Amino acid sequence: MNWLRDYGVKLRTAEEAVGIVESGNRVYYGGNAAIPQALIRALAARRDQLTDVQLNHVLLLGEDPLSASGMEGHFRHNSLFVGPADRTAVNDGRADYIPIFLHHIPRLYRRGVLPLDVAMVQVSPPDEHGFMSLGVENLASKSACETAKKVIVQVNEQMPRVLGDSFLHVGRVDAVVEHTEALPTLEPRAATEVEKAIAEHILPLIEPGATLQMGIGGIPDSVYAALEGNMDLGIHTEMISDGAMHAIERGTVTGNRKSLHPGKTVITFALGTETLYEFLDNNPFIESHRVEYTNDPFVVSRNENLVAINSAIELDLTGQVCSDSIGPYIYSGFGGQVDFIRGAARSKGGRPIIALPATAREGKSSRIVPFLHEGSGVVTSRGDVHYVVTEFGVVNLFGKNLRERAEALIGIAHPDFREDLERAARERKLFP
Repeated sequence: MNWLRDYGVKLRTAEEAVGIVESGNRVYYGGNAAIPQALIRALAARRDQLTDVQLNHVLLLGEDPLSASGMEGHFRHNSLFVGPADRTAVNDGRADYIPIFLHHIPRLYRRGVLPLDVAMVQVSPPDEHGFMSLGVENLASKSACETAKKVIVQVNEQMPRVLGDSFLHVGRVDAVVEHTEALPTLEPRAATEVEKAIAEHILPLIEPGATLQMGIGGIPDSVYAALEGNMDLGIHTEMISDGAMHAIERGTVTGNRKSLHPGKTVITFALGTETLYEFLDNNPFIESHRVEYTNDPFVVSRNENLVAINSAIELDLTGQVCSDSIGPYIYSGFGGQVDFIRGAARSKGGRPIIALPATAREGKSSRIVPFLHEGSGVVTSRGDVHYVVTEFGVVNLFGKNLRERAEALIGIAHPDFREDLERAARERKLFP
């Protein structure tokens, strides 16, 4: 029980703990529902003592005091996935964005491309052996803690003890801050009729015994809700949500026929309701792994019949997918889309799917476009795209030439825009 004495020696207030951070440091901190809020607030309070501190993280929820106006020159975000908290700062030029495949993030730290001085993460209370779970976000946090010079943990009694390769020992950290507060939640919203229609087109692509990768939102929730019976489905995903939890609870997802980690649901982070977080706590059916494992396309491909369902902001007539920006306006990030699209394409019986509503802006514009809008980035290349689904149907672009792709995509575009798309295709010489 020596770890108990070690734990006591390392106990600090949040203000004391963030005193480790020095000007010019690179700091990583956990995101999504695992943001160490007490440490962030304490670090923001040190603004006048610090200059040129670089902040690395994935998606941030809520308001982030470190990206507020007035923090310029003191803190600057170098975001690996842009979210609501830093989106304005990135697009105003007060913060930076790194386009990167999610499974590559830990390489930045391990190879010294972005050497870390301090890692700040939120964890569950230690167990009887001194191990603390990273809980609802493993992702790059464990690798960051293993490579950073100093590690600060915020111990939160409300953080679930999620099992898997997701533990830090008290002996590996430099400062412990005990601060309990509710984790951020994301309540499911009612799916639209369009999202339900898209889900209905996806269902025939999911065979009994398949392994699923989906995120959160109306389309994934509609797919999970529509799956019925004992299909012996599995889950190997980046993110788990309430929709997946409900499918597990009603026995549609069992994991029994998975070719990799049979009988287990593999994740790297979770975001949802308090009920989801309670479901994850000490649940042996759930295994949390580092993102360099869960999202490695080679590892993903070892799941036979892997059905990966990902979204897009827009798609051009040749199959190029933009999913991180609206024109030049950075909206999100690469995330795990390419990781799983490529993994599913390599999986035996796998089906990589891009699913999106046919229109945006309340039906005023088509998401299937002749050209990606100026400034838009290609996240998933035309060579990676296979199945595309809208509320108007399903097409498979694999092996199709540019003319055939344009014909197929126009066929699942909203009828109001098909004539314009056909005209544009002729202008591009895609049609005779």
